[in-house]
Amino acid sequence: MSEFNSIVPTAFDPFAEANAEDSGAGTKEYVHVRIQQRNGRKSLTTVQGVKKEYSYSKILKDLKKEFCCNGTVVQDPELGQVIQLQGDQRKNASTFLVQAGIVKREHIKLHGF
Repeated sequence: MSEFNSIVPTAFDPFAEANAEDSGAGTKEYVHVRIQQRNGRKSLTTVQGVKKEYSYSKILKDLKKEFCCNGTVVQDPELGQVIQLQGDQRKNASTFLVQAGIVKREHIKLHGF
């Protein structure tokens, strides 16, 4: 029985790389810009992953003024602080974050349809 155990290789986990702590989409270095469908044609844009050294309220104030929409900062237990904007502001928010120098273009992930 011990000979059999020494011959059998260890199990291969094909998803070990994806579950690793330093995988691409799961790290804190990316800023995720998502859209959530509300009811009917209404939608909500969320921005998460912005570094904590930036003031979320000042970023929100500038986003609201720039795009003429309402928004809020929500405290989530898992995700931390999340910026929510009314409407589909994915492209607008991502270009604003790049132009303001908050995040680089390659560190933004756009999600949604």
